[in-house]
Amino acid sequence: MNPLIQQSIETWHLNNRINLMVLDELTPEALQVSLSKSGGRDVALQFAHIHGVRLQWLQLGAAAIFKIQTKIEKHEPVDKALLQKRLTESADAVAQWMATADDEGKLKGYKKGIIFLQGYMLAHEAHHRGNILLTLKQSGFKLSDKLKWQIWDWGKI
Repeated sequence: MNPLIQQSIETWHLNNRINLMVLDELTPEALQVSLSKSGGRDVALQFAHIHGVRLQWLQLGAAAIFKIQTKIEKHEPVDKALLQKRLTESADAVAQWMATADDEGKLKGYKKGIIFLQGYMLAHEAHHRGNILLTLKQSGFKLSDKLKWQIWDWGKI
C-alpha cells in the first residue's frame, strides 16, 4: 500500500481514538448534557451524529461496506457502551473504504480522493468534539488534565 494512503488511514484511526478517549471519561449524566434551548443534540447524540455521518459517506461511496454497518436509531437508548461499539465499527469501516484508494489517492465513490475525504471527515468530527468539550465545560463537567493534554499529543496516542 502507498505509504501516504497508510498514513491517512493511521491518522483516521488516531482521530477515532481521541473520540473514544473523550467518551471514556464521561459519566451517564455527562452524556445527557445539552446547552441547546431548542431541542438540539445532547453529548451522546453528538457522538451518535458522528457515527451517522460516517455511515452516510459509506452509503454514498462504499455501499457494500455500508450494508454491514448498524445505525444508531433516533428512538434507541444511547449509552457509552453502544457509542464505543458503533464508533469503533464505523471508524474501521471508513478505514476499509480508504484502503481501497489507488496509489494516486483516487477513491471510488469520492471524486476528490482520499485526502479530501479525510480532511472533511476530520474537520467534521473535530467540530463536534469541540462542541462536546465546550458543552461539558459550560455544564460543569470536569475532564481530567491528562485528557485535556493527551488529545493534542498525537505522537503518543
